[in-house]
Parts: sequence; structure tokens; C-alpha cells
Amino acid sequence: MILQALTRYYEDLLAQGKIDAPGWAPAKISFALYLDENGGLTQVVPTMEDVTKGKKTVQQPQSMALPAAVKRTVGIAANFLWDNSSYLLGIDQKGKPERSRNCFAAAAKLHHAVLDGVDSPVAHSILAFFDNWKPENAAEHPALARQLDEVISGGNLLFRAAGIYPQEDAAIREAWQRYRESGGTDAVRMQCLVTGREDEITAVHPSVKGVRDAQSSGAALVSFNAPAFCSYGHEQSFNAPVGKYAAFAYTAALNHLLADKENVQTIGDTTVVCWAEGAEDIYQTFGVAALFGGGKEGLSDDDLRAALKRLANGLPCDDLGIDPNRPFYILGLAPNAARLSVRFFLRDSFGALMKNVNDHYERMEIVRPSYEKFTYLPLWALLRETVNLNSRDKAPSPIMAGATARAIFSGGRYPASLLEAAMLRIRAERHITWGRAAIIKAYYLKNPHEDCPKEVLTVSLNEASTNTAYTLGRLFSVYEAVQQTANPGINATIKDKYFNSAAAMPASIFPVLNNLYQKHLRKLEGGQRVYYDKQVMALKGILGESYPARMTLAQQGAFDLGYYHQTQKRFTKKEEENNV
Repeated sequence: MILQALTRYYEDLLAQGKIDAPGWAPAKISFALYLDENGGLTQVVPTMEDVTKGKKTVQQPQSMALPAAVKRTVGIAANFLWDNSSYLLGIDQKGKPERSRNCFAAAAKLHHAVLDGVDSPVAHSILAFFDNWKPENAAEHPALARQLDEVISGGNLLFRAAGIYPQEDAAIREAWQRYRESGGTDAVRMQCLVTGREDEITAVHPSVKGVRDAQSSGAALVSFNAPAFCSYGHEQSFNAPVGKYAAFAYTAALNHLLADKENVQTIGDTTVVCWAEGAEDIYQTFGVAALFGGGKEGLSDDDLRAALKRLANGLPCDDLGIDPNRPFYILGLAPNAARLSVRFFLRDSFGALMKNVNDHYERMEIVRPSYEKFTYLPLWALLRETVNLNSRDKAPSPIMAGATARAIFSGGRYPASLLEAAMLRIRAERHITWGRAAIIKAYYLKNPHEDCPKEVLTVSLNEASTNTAYTLGRLFSVYEAVQQTANPGINATIKDKYFNSAAAMPASIFPVLNNLYQKHLRKLEGGQRVYYDKQVMALKGILGESYPARMTLAQQGAFDLGYYHQTQKRFTKKEEENNV
């Protein structure tokens, strides 16, 4: 399913001219080797280009569409027309001259296999170069002497002859396509599991680059490297036959997605890409903005939410050109040594996916402090609520992050690990942030529990609620307000000492808090004393004479929401008074 979807996406991109044809792929070139008509090296010219990164302008190798790179392991395998200095010059900095000469010999053999009989001045120059070049004398060559270290440092080199690069020569392009399509005498032809057509089967699939923390040289999405993974005497990828075309297409499409850094997101250790059938950029851009935050240029948060609600209701967004019925895909990949593991893969209509996301945001909606810059909490900010921001490692649990993302995208139940992580941070920091309160509310709306009923899962304070745990949280907030009013500028409040124990064992702690409340109340003036005492008496009237000895995790969640709602109401009232 994944490979088929990526192959279709490649074909959509190819039809729009956004990606290279089969057998071709982008390659980063650092130097051009200029050849004369006899194959002599006349000069080596840097092909670096200036690129702006942030406030700095840096030089990086130029990207060109060239014959696709071979998949290398520990063996020797040459690229056509371009490669590093080991293959094109027979010299490098690795201190293994014999291996470098073998690499050069492999490159010469490949170029003769492709270009022999090709009537082209460029082809003649390249073949003459391989016939006449002496790797043992490369270091003394006048064209290399001044920049030898830079040329052999590992960057890619590309030939240039007769005033053009060889990939611009029609005869050479045709020769390369014939070579690719001809296969070899040992080529295995079978039915491709992706396209259903008979094709030459690829033993080793091309590499995928751009997945966070995976090997920079690329990692494999499909591979077999141990007898335990093989069956019926097959080796390598012949266990799951994928044709040369499909193997190239799905990796080219995936590399194209991963190269677009604006639309690549990370969730824990998972790199996430998304795309729509038809390869229209607006779906990808809007999807990333809705799922991960950030916005499409010119689209405010309010506009984004309005468009999201229209799509959730199955209505098209004509102004954006979005069809809610368009199939949409989300793929999460995580590094696994030299391979990639699939954290999740989801396929649904764009409207159905946006409905799931919109439902998630509605569950997360809760009164927020005026200083919060977000109108809704994007996924990365939600996951940030589960980590200690003062620790060295600020990454959320990768398993929890992946499960949370999958739940949001698919409309499933939130993982228990999300709630546990948020509650753990509340207990450790004794601080209920907007995000953590929203997580508690959303979790119990999606994962109902009788100890945290719907009456406490409201956007703002529910003064009509008679839930004991919720009311205890409200009472704790009022006790804290009295202490702060009686002792202006106090550094530590009852929350710092008693919050966790009050939420877990209220019968043991609230009598202590009530005694402290009486002492703090006596410090207040008459009007303030009456104001707070009325609130406390009303809340005690709901609670009755006895408090629970212990409270469950769900009851503690209700306690936390009661505290958060009551506290936010107090702050909101202060802000309104200041604005008058």
C-alpha cells in the first residue's frame, strides 16, 4: 500500500514535470572536470552556489538532474557521468590506493558499456579520458595541483566537454536509457508486486535520504539482510519482488517529499511527510498547517479554523481549491540503523482527515490565559507539555508521540501514556498549564471514565457541577487566592507544598488547608473576607461533611480541571477590571 501510493505520487509529479524521469535523480556536484576533444583534463572548476540560510549566505554543491545513483554497500559500484574522486580520478584521501584504482576501473567499465558506439563528441571525450588517465599520476596533474585536497575530499565530480555537461547530450541520454532498460544477462524478471506488471526485479532498492537521525548516506525502506527474513531460497529483495521502475519511482517520490523541508515535520524520533493524489501542493501545505501548526502564507489562524470546519463538514473550500474527497496520505518514518521503520501510515479522504483533526481541536478547547500566543494547540506544542523543558533531552517519548499522532489523525482513542505524561509533569512541577489542562479534558472526552464525567469537561468553569473531585479542585484554588491576597508578593503558596497530596488524599490534607485558610482570612479586610468566605461556604455546601480518603487518576484529573477553571476565572476577572 505504501509503495503503491508513493509510485502513484511519482507518476503525478512526473506528469506535471516536477520530478525527474526514471533513471534520473538530483545529485549534488562540487566540481566539474573539463575535458578536451582527446579526453585530456584541462581544468577543474567549482560548481558551488550561494544559498541563503537564515541571515547567512553559504556555499553548497549545485544540484543537477543526473543518472540515478547506484545503491552502495561495501562493494564497488560506479555512477554514470558523475561520482566522487575515487571513481572518476582513481585517487582519494582514504589511504587505500589499490581500492581507488579498482573504483576507477569499475567506472571505466561502466562508461564503456554505456557509451561504446555512441556517436557524440562528448561521449568520445569521456571514453578517451578513461582510456588515457593514469590514477598514479593524478596528484601531479597541473589541473589538480592547486586544489587537490578540495577535489578529493569526498565531493561529487561531473564531466564537462564540448561546452556542455554530458547529461545535456541527447545521444548520451538515449544511451543511458537503453542501458537501463536492457538489464543484464543475470537480470531476474518477475511480476512486480507494486505495479502488477512483469519487470526486472531490483535486488537492492535505492536509498531514502532526509529521515531525521537516519544515516546521512541514506537508509532502506525495503531490505532483507538475514536468513530469518528470507523464504523459498530467495535472497535480498527477491523475497518481495519489486520491479526496477517501481523501486525507482517510490524512492524518488519519497526523497522528493523529504527534500521539501517546509513540509517535513518531526514527532519525537519520527519524520512525517504527507501528500495527496494529484500532487497538488495546496493539500500538503494546508494539511501541514492544520496538523502541525504554522500557517499557509496569507492564512490566519481564524481563517485556517474556518476552512478546517468547512472541510470537516464535507464542504469544499473553493477559494483554496481544496476538494474534501481527495485521497490523502500521512507517512511516519523512524530510523533503525541502516534501515527505516514505519511508525504509522494513514490513508483517508482529505475531508475525513480534517474532520478528525477538527474534532481533536474541539476536544482540546479550554479557557486559556491571555498571554498564550496560540488560538489552538498544534501537535508539537501538545507533545511539549509532556516533557521537562529544563532537562537536557526535551524530546517526548517516541512511542507516545507516535501513538498520539496516530490517534489524532485517525480519530481513535488517545494513548494512556499521553495522559500519564501530562499528569506526571503536573505533579513534578505543581503547575497546570493551558496545554496540560487541555490534554486532560480531551483525553476524558475521547476516553470516557465515570470518575471524570462530562460535567467537568467544559471549556470554562462549570459552577453548576456537583462532582466532588472537581469541587475540591475549585476549593483549593480559592484557598490559594485567599493566601495570596492576605500575603501580597508571597513566593510560595499552598500549591507548592500541598497540591499533590491534596489531589491524591483530600481527607488528610483539606482539614490542614482549612485551618490555614482561617488564619489567612483573618488578615483580610471586611469586604474581601465576606467575598471569599461566601465562595468557600458555597463549595463546602456541595462537598458535605466528609472528603474522599483517596482519589483515582481520573478523579485527580477532575481535581486538576476544577483548580484550573477556578484559577482562570479569577485571572480573567482581574484582566477585565484592569481593562475598565
